[in-house]
Amino acid sequence: MTFKELGLIDPILKALAEKGYTHPTPIQQQAIPVLLRGQDLLGSAQTGTGKTAAFTIPILQQIYNNIGSGKGGRKLKALIITPTRELAIQIDDNVTEYSKYTGIKSTVIFGGVKQASQVSAMRKGVDVLTATPGRLLDLVKQGFISLKDIEYLVLDEADQMLDMGFIHDIKKVLKLVPHDRQSLFFSATMPKAIVDLSKLILGDFEKVSIAPEKPTAERVDQAVYFVSKKSKPKLLKHLIEKENPATVLVFSRTKHGANKIVKILDKAGINSAAIHGNKSQAARQKALSAFKDGKTQVLVATDIAARGIDVSELEMVIQYDLPNIAETYVHRIGRTGRAKASGVALSFCDKEERAYLRDIEKLIKQKIDVIAEHPFLIDGPDDPSDEPAARPARNNSRNNSRKSTSRNSSGSGRSQNNEDRSKRQPMTKTAGKPNKRFASKPKSSGASN
Repeated sequence: MTFKELGLIDPILKALAEKGYTHPTPIQQQAIPVLLRGQDLLGSAQTGTGKTAAFTIPILQQIYNNIGSGKGGRKLKALIITPTRELAIQIDDNVTEYSKYTGIKSTVIFGGVKQASQVSAMRKGVDVLTATPGRLLDLVKQGFISLKDIEYLVLDEADQMLDMGFIHDIKKVLKLVPHDRQSLFFSATMPKAIVDLSKLILGDFEKVSIAPEKPTAERVDQAVYFVSKKSKPKLLKHLIEKENPATVLVFSRTKHGANKIVKILDKAGINSAAIHGNKSQAARQKALSAFKDGKTQVLVATDIAARGIDVSELEMVIQYDLPNIAETYVHRIGRTGRAKASGVALSFCDKEERAYLRDIEKLIKQKIDVIAEHPFLIDGPDDPSDEPAARPARNNSRNNSRKSTSRNSSGSGRSQNNEDRSKRQPMTKTAGKPNKRFASKPKSSGASN
């Protein structure tokens, strides 16, 4: 099926053709007809499968059909809410590209920067607004934005917005938009809490779910390295220097950890930068732009900051810290292998993260290949302090006598316990496939955003 067969108008088809998009991805093929019929939608698909185009294209077409060339007074018709600044910027970029020949005007607003330019853009007239919840409500309260004419409401990465505590802000927004509207929920994961909430917000809706039984991006080669916490920096440097990929996205659990990783890589002569919540918006955009342009080889990010990262043909994702929420793993590896490209996702797992790994494998319903041989393979405790302290010898004849008499009777049981314990240890010596060497990856013919 082609985009033309979906019934898209010529101005949008022209914009898509310029980007090289001719055939819709599965989520686009299923969602676009539903949305063009005016129905509400609950959409779930893997990251990188084209969710953004799936909801922006039909909204743009409906607005165009109602306002024609876009001349005359403008009223805000579509509101897209996202959890992060980076994702908001990415979505607005896509809206601008897809609406290039429609006359539709769009803009983006988010916190962390001065509001003057955002207010100025709103005053000029906007049809489609992409926003983060905090700045949106800020400008509404100040009277710069009115939501009374909203006809299309989109919540993207809805699960992440709930995780980040935006539920109260979302409820405030719902009170400000008309009841008679088209509502869309899109997310890479769809936990029960999101489904329950959607039933309160969506009207007569359809659900589109792409390959829920395979939540992990199919084109991503995954592998895990068992490594001590203190050896993670050495392993990271080793992999980057050995494989020398053009682009590497490294995930850190904390902001401090991200900064620390950058310092380690800089000392090793590896060009890197970090993005996280403590960085200014200008610094984050500068780092992201340098990464996209190939000026920076390694970008170290926290999960929140990474939600808006969309780098074509990202070669490698490294999970320096495994996430404690299994669904986050899906989001992370979805940064590579987007659309029809392939990619590599590697994970570092120390002793404390073994439970996280089990949860991840349970979610994705597959075992992640183990790299059995590498210079920093765990063969003992993470740190010397992990060794159990030696107990002081006791000069107690009665205890010694008891130990002596019980040694023979309990020896076999102890042996069995040790044997059982060894079975519970991770299998680090039976590895799956070795790390894939990089090759050129085919470009997608579908809209990847």
